[in-house]
Amino acid sequence: MKFAIIKERKNPPDRRVVFSPEKLQDVQAAFPDAQFKIESSEIRVFPDDAYRSSGFEVSSDVTDCDVMLGVKEVPIEALIPNKKYFFFSHTIKKQPYNRKLLQAVLEKNIELYDHETIVKKSGARLIGFGRYAGLVGAYNGVRALGVREGLFDLPKVETLADLDEVKAELDKIALPNIKILLSGTGKVAQGAKEILDHLKVKEVSDALYLTSEFSEPVYCRVDVMEYNKRQDGRVGDKWEFYKDPTGYESNFMPYAKQTDFFIAGHFYGNNAPFLFTRDDAKHPEFRINLIADVSCDVDGPVASTLRASTIADPFYGYDAQTESEVTFNAKGAITVMAVDNLPCELPKDASEGFGEMFLEHVIPAFFNNDERGILKRAKITENGKLTERFAYLKDYVDGK
Repeated sequence: MKFAIIKERKNPPDRRVVFSPEKLQDVQAAFPDAQFKIESSEIRVFPDDAYRSSGFEVSSDVTDCDVMLGVKEVPIEALIPNKKYFFFSHTIKKQPYNRKLLQAVLEKNIELYDHETIVKKSGARLIGFGRYAGLVGAYNGVRALGVREGLFDLPKVETLADLDEVKAELDKIALPNIKILLSGTGKVAQGAKEILDHLKVKEVSDALYLTSEFSEPVYCRVDVMEYNKRQDGRVGDKWEFYKDPTGYESNFMPYAKQTDFFIAGHFYGNNAPFLFTRDDAKHPEFRINLIADVSCDVDGPVASTLRASTIADPFYGYDAQTESEVTFNAKGAITVMAVDNLPCELPKDASEGFGEMFLEHVIPAFFNNDERGILKRAKITENGKLTERFAYLKDYVDGK
């Protein structure tokens, strides 16, 4: 089996990669029958020479490889027919902007495996960049606070070499006496928590958070059953909510009345209630004035997220009364950080972490007859058709 580490071609440029040179050496040692070829790239965080010096062939031609390993969507014109591809395709939720990509994958007889579809039997994701999105998102939110209030001036993450440098910069600052709410329990929220804990922000229970003021910065981490409730007043069930959130309504406003800085690190499922609406944000007791929306569902559960922002220009303001965008430091506005490609700011650490997960969960499946069903569950297309698991995409592919 011959694998290619392919060049990232999407704009804006993404410097991440599935395997660092060092991790690829670990893969080679664990699976000597695997062969690897690196497609030459001038933007990758690890230069071509780093792979060469680690013993791997670097070439501009990878057409002799069987399995193509990438991160972001591959442009249609760069797809090689009759290959297996791994990348984030952004098609499984029927995203309109990538319909033609999935159509091309089928036409070119490509076996597509989306990193998002690499899951356990339970459906829980096995690999991703969530932790790094949470790390960078929380840092960016803190940076926005410092810039807006003139308290401190943290450098952009993209100018720092790695996570150690990020944390070293945080060691130079002190947060004011604010209340921070963090939603979510997955890898994204865990990454954000890592930043808050590094800053030595005290974690408090939701009961204390909702009823007290403090003399130091504090944060509270909430899950779906804290900020949602059943409409009939009965006790909610988390798994019931995940399966079918109808019959639930938002219970976020008690938190919004007690929060200065909200970090949205939750997963938002289809048909779930919005956390807060545009009307909610107009409430005179709505206290939140800074939001780091790591989840970044535009015009969705976090009403102030009017659009995704960019690494180059990460902050904007939301005027709740006019429901419009203003400058990030406008008086009375909610400052919004809603960058949708946060892990790109920390490409070295993100790539190293991703490679560890990919080696643990995916590579073995090619050599153990897929005994855990990893590849079978992840496969979206085969022989020019959608697999049974992803047959629900047929109307999307047909343009209906």
